[in-house]
Amino acid sequence: MQSPYPSAALDEARRAIAEKLREIRRDAGLSGREVAARAGWQPSKVSRLQSATTPPSDDDIRMWCRACEAEDQIPDLLAANRTADSMYLEWRRVQRSGLRRLQESRVPLYERTRTFRVYSSTVIPGFAQTYEYAAALLTDIARVHGTPDDVEDAATARVERSHIIRGGGHRFAFLLEESVLRHVVGDAAVMAGQLGHLLSVMALPAVSVGIIPAGRERSMWTLETFTMFDESRVSVELLTAAVTVTAPGEISMYARAFEEMSALAVFGADARSLISTAIDSLD
Repeated sequence: MQSPYPSAALDEARRAIAEKLREIRRDAGLSGREVAARAGWQPSKVSRLQSATTPPSDDDIRMWCRACEAEDQIPDLLAANRTADSMYLEWRRVQRSGLRRLQESRVPLYERTRTFRVYSSTVIPGFAQTYEYAAALLTDIARVHGTPDDVEDAATARVERSHIIRGGGHRFAFLLEESVLRHVVGDAAVMAGQLGHLLSVMALPAVSVGIIPAGRERSMWTLETFTMFDESRVSVELLTAAVTVTAPGEISMYARAFEEMSALAVFGADARSLISTAIDSLD
């Protein structure tokens, strides 16, 4: 059955809560209809909750646990439910006040992060974007999501917050699919300038850039673009949402995926050669 949730991480979190509700019911020796009767629900609601078709509200969790005489499970389940809620943020809601404010809102997180690990299968990471590339990309984002048109200010804010890539106390590891170098954002001149800038970023002492060559035999499939902030959180970028991952087990999975992707990538002179070839291919 197709998941009702937009990412594997969120789907997994919701299904874990549903499975816990099912376990509580079974431990209480109750059928789904008995739980429904005690909670004053239709039996179909119990089915939807324990199949993860419908996410539970906090009141649903309280009612379920009380019906099963498992009130001691309420605090942990509420915490898990709220974590799952926070994992999914609609881009439209986040961007409602404009793209510039969205760029600026991330500065505190960037300032306190020591090690950034960024895997991108879509675009050049924001830390390494030129103003022209950022403006072209944000113009597309504003058009698709229907957000307020403050692209120039937003692009300026994105470039300004990237000062940390040249400051001390931070390290950056970028992994890019080769297709990112070939996807023209803006026009050929904008893309050439961006790829040239990427070459200069590679020379910074705190930056590592790896390129995963197209056509390389691989054990790890292409993933959605994600950024790891130390070991504390992962931000996963989707078309309609930003998913924030904070569960230690899931963060470890992204860390392992990053390591596997790193093993596929080329660095140094080989990476620069791929970037230079992409520049030469532009009309």
